[in-house]
Formats: sequence, structure tokens, C-alpha cells
Amino acid sequence: MTTLSIVLILVAVLLGSFPTLQAGINANAGAYLGHALWGAVTNTTIATLTLLTTIVLVGAPMPTFRAALAAPPWIWTGGILGAAMVFGGLSLAPRLGAASFVSATIVGTVLASMLIDHFGLVGYRTLAITPWRLFGAGLVIAGMLVLQFQR
Repeated sequence: MTTLSIVLILVAVLLGSFPTLQAGINANAGAYLGHALWGAVTNTTIATLTLLTTIVLVGAPMPTFRAALAAPPWIWTGGILGAAMVFGGLSLAPRLGAASFVSATIVGTVLASMLIDHFGLVGYRTLAITPWRLFGAGLVIAGMLVLQFQR
């Protein structure tokens, strides 16, 4: 493993802490604003403004209408999935607790990732499900179960 790979993994681990914080922050925003959906809207509005600011700062070129029309239809579902995750997080995390919520979402992420890799879906390279990968997923599931039963 290269130094760059290690750094990238550490950055991914840091990013992995964000959904826990985000769910709690968004739940509080929803409580202050009167409804969980307003917490989700606040999240996505601030995210959009942050991304637009970043686009301006890095000088990313504006996509063409033709490029947007040429894209496969499934690329437009990312925002729907993001909204579902934001709303689900702010609704479920306060009820389940941070560790129970996140461990359950990690299991879903690992299982979906293995299938996505195995079949090479949504632009990922194909990476077969192997006994070692199943063992790793089993360990993740076992960890989630321990956290769930400790609630």
C-alpha cells in the first residue's frame, strides 16, 4: 500500500465521521425550524450554496445542455438518494442513537457496495464477491449487531 493510498483512506475515515454529525445537526435544525423536512431543506440549501461557491473558486466550466441530455438517466437519481439519506438520517439517528444508526447504514453501504462492485454498476470497475470479501462483510454485520443489542 502506498503512502497516497494510506492518506486517502484516512481522509475517507474522516469523511465517514460526517454523516453522524450531519444527522444530529440536521435533526436539531428540523426541531428549531418546526419540522424535520426543514432540517433537510436547510442541509441541501447550504450544501448547494457551498458547492456553487466551490465551483466559482475553482473555475469549473459550466456543463452544456447537450452534455446533460447525453448523460444516462440514472445520473439524476443521485440527488434523490442524497435527499433520502439526509431525511432518513435526521429522522432515524435521534431515535436509534448515533452508533446504531451509523452501523446500520454502514452495513447497507457494504452490502450494496459489494453488489455494485460485483456487477460493475454505475461506472465502477468489476470486483467479484469472494469468500474474503464475504468474511469482511460478515464482520461488519457482526459489529452492527453488537451495537444494536447494546442499545
